[in-house]
Amino acid sequence: MENSVQSKGCASSGEEAIYAKVTRRLIPFLFLCYVVSFLDRVNVGFAKLQMLGDLKFSETVYGLGAGLFFVGYFMFEVPSNIILSRTGARVWIARIMVTWGIVSAAMMFVTTPGLFYTMRFLLGVAEAGFFPGVILYLTYWYPARRRARIVALFMTGIAFAGVIGSPLSGWIMKTFSGMNGWTGWQWLFLLEGIPSVIVGIWVLFYLDDSIRAAQWLPEDEKQWLEANIHDDQKEKLGLTLGQVFANGRVWLLACIYFSFIMGLYGVGFWLPQLIKGAGVNNILDIGLLTAVPYGIAAIAMVMVSRSSDVSGERRWHTAGMAVAAALGIIVSALYGDNTVIAMAALSVATAGVLSTLPLFWTLPTGYLTGAAAAAGIAIINSVGNLAGFVSPFMMGVIKDATQSTADGMYVIAACLFTGALLVVFAIPKNMGR
Repeated sequence: MENSVQSKGCASSGEEAIYAKVTRRLIPFLFLCYVVSFLDRVNVGFAKLQMLGDLKFSETVYGLGAGLFFVGYFMFEVPSNIILSRTGARVWIARIMVTWGIVSAAMMFVTTPGLFYTMRFLLGVAEAGFFPGVILYLTYWYPARRRARIVALFMTGIAFAGVIGSPLSGWIMKTFSGMNGWTGWQWLFLLEGIPSVIVGIWVLFYLDDSIRAAQWLPEDEKQWLEANIHDDQKEKLGLTLGQVFANGRVWLLACIYFSFIMGLYGVGFWLPQLIKGAGVNNILDIGLLTAVPYGIAAIAMVMVSRSSDVSGERRWHTAGMAVAAALGIIVSALYGDNTVIAMAALSVATAGVLSTLPLFWTLPTGYLTGAAAAAGIAIINSVGNLAGFVSPFMMGVIKDATQSTADGMYVIAACLFTGALLVVFAIPKNMGR
C-alpha cells in the first residue's frame, strides 16, 4: 500500500526517467531477438524464388510447407508459454532461439516435399512460445497504459527484418549461389539461421526474469516499478487454465487476431512474388524494393501506437489500420501490373497490417493477469497464427488454379475488414486502457 502511494506521488519526470531506463535495457535486445526470429520464419518467401525451380515444387507444395510451420506452432504454443511462466523467460527464450536457429539452418538440406513439410513443422515446434512469451514478459515490466508503444517498439522488429532482411536475402542468394556447390537458397537458410543460435546463448546472460532479479536497478526503483505493476493488475481478470479455455472473450480475441495474421502473412510470404509480378526480375532489386513497405511500416507502427497510448483509445486505432491494410491489398491486386501503384498500395497494406498488431496486444494484456495471461496470450496467439497456415496455402492453391494472386488477396482483404468490424462492435471501449 505504501509502495502504491509512493508510485502515485512520483513526479512525472521521474516516472519517465525510470521507464526510459527499463526500455533502454530491454527493448533493443528483445527487438534484436524478434528480428532474427522473423527472418528465420519468412525467409522461405525469398528462398521460394529459386527453391521451387531447383526442387520442382508446385505453388501448392510451397504454400502447404510454408503454412505447416504454424501447425507445429499451434500445437506447442500454450504448453511453451505455461512452461515459460514457471521457469522464467531467460532460460526458456534461450532454449527456443537456439533450437529454432538449428532447425532453420538445417532447411538447407531439403530435397523433397516431404522433407520440406517436416522441417517447416519442426521449425514451428521449435519457435512456439517465443512471441507470446515476450508479450507476457513485457507485462511484468510495463502497466497497460504504456504497453501499445512498447509492444510497437518491439514489434517493429517485423518491419526492420523486412528492411534489412529483404536486401540481405537477395544479396546472399545472388552472391553465394554456387559457392561450395550449394545454391543461393541453401546459403540463405544457413547464414540466417546462425544468428538465432548466437543471440539465444546471449539471452542467458542478458535477460532478467523479473524486476526483483534486475541487478541494474536500485532498490527504490524496483519497489516503484513493482508497485505500478501491482496497481495495474488489480482490475484485471485472474482465471484458472480451464476458465481461460472456456472464456468467450479470449476466443473472440483469437478470431480477431486470426483475421489480422491472415493479412500479415498474405503480405509477408508473397510480397517478393508480388513485386516480381509487377515487372521486377532482378533478385537483388526485388530485395531492395521489398524493404520499402517495411520501412514505411516501421514508422507507422510507432506513430500510431504512440497516438493510441496518448489518447487511451484502442478500438478505432486498431480497426482503422486494419481497414487501411485491406484497401491497400485490394488496390495492389487491381493494379498488380503497374509497379508504382502496386508498390504504393503494398506499402499502405504493410504499414496497416503491421500497425494493427501492437495495438491489438493491448487488448488481452489489459484484460488478463497471472496464469490467465500466460495461457490466454498463448491461446490467442496460437489460434491466430493458424492463419499463417491458411493464408499461404490458400494463396498457393489459388495461384496454381488461376495463375494469379488477385483472388487470394481479395480473400485476405475481406478477413481484415471482418477483424476491423469485430474490434469496433464486439470489444468493450475500456479494454486495453
